[in-house]
Amino acid sequence: MSLLDIRNLRVRFATRGGTFTAVDGVDLSVDPREIVAVVGESGSGKSVAMLAVMGLLPWTATVEADVLSFDGTDLRALSKAARRRIVGRDIAMIFQEPMTSLNPCFTVGFQIREMLRAHTGLDRAARQRRAVELLAKVGIPEPERRLKSYPHQMSGGMSQRVMIAMAISCDPKLLIADEPTTALDVTIQAQILDLLKALQRDTGMGLVLITHDMGVVAEVADRVLVQYAGRPVETNTAQALFADRHHPYTEALLAALPERSTARRLPAIPGVVPGQFDRPPACVFEPRCAFAFRQCREAAPTPAAPELGRALCHIPLVGGVPTPVRAEAHRPRDGVPA
Repeated sequence: MSLLDIRNLRVRFATRGGTFTAVDGVDLSVDPREIVAVVGESGSGKSVAMLAVMGLLPWTATVEADVLSFDGTDLRALSKAARRRIVGRDIAMIFQEPMTSLNPCFTVGFQIREMLRAHTGLDRAARQRRAVELLAKVGIPEPERRLKSYPHQMSGGMSQRVMIAMAISCDPKLLIADEPTTALDVTIQAQILDLLKALQRDTGMGLVLITHDMGVVAEVADRVLVQYAGRPVETNTAQALFADRHHPYTEALLAALPERSTARRLPAIPGVVPGQFDRPPACVFEPRCAFAFRQCREAAPTPAAPELGRALCHIPLVGGVPTPVRAEAHRPRDGVPA
């Protein structure tokens, strides 16, 4: 049985301009001891989908799903109190910016101990010992002294380690890491990724890694969900995805990796992720797709077969290049540009 099972997740926000669908039809499963990466540009709905799992979206959000379960428990049927008992203890999340996620008014020791007080039955002395143990576990030197530090007295890398310590304080079964290496230098990024992999390996927890960095995905992920404009456009094992990608968006993300580029100028995806008022009526990626043809503007695609990564594309790529059928369809016809 999967640790986390999501089927057809939809998240809508009520705005002055109408209803905005931020997540549309996302399927995701995570097993114990598995690392699943959710990949896409900013605005693709990655964080919103995971915040829906955590129950941390604002009142303007409406969450619907055919299945939304954790460890056999239907999250949709839980009361707010029951949800709070799970969140922080069995499901934990590392938020994107540690400097804004930590409370600047309290020491990091106080914040870790409060997490333990809320979710464990430890007494004050035991909470203190556990806090020291956690800081040591995430590689912070002189943990007893650091417990007395305020967030502004710590570097970005140290603050991220504190966030990880808080997240693993109750030995969660599932850890969601939202861009855990953003705004960190390359050396610290590698250290944080190594730390997360070691913790996941030692505890056996499932790990959802939200990122836009395909290099990070190649290094740590077992499976990958590629998300664009709130929709899942491809899902596969990491090995299969890098060897034989099927959606043009996945191909464009991989082509933008410096180590894969042979051109003097690094390839980039033109345009931006569509918002509430400029969403294409058919294929959401069509305005930015290098392989788009007439059908992409006229009809929404359906997911391809599992062996093609469930690619949300009319004619999926093979090995990152168009098939002969797609190459023919891509040609301009009747004087209408492709």
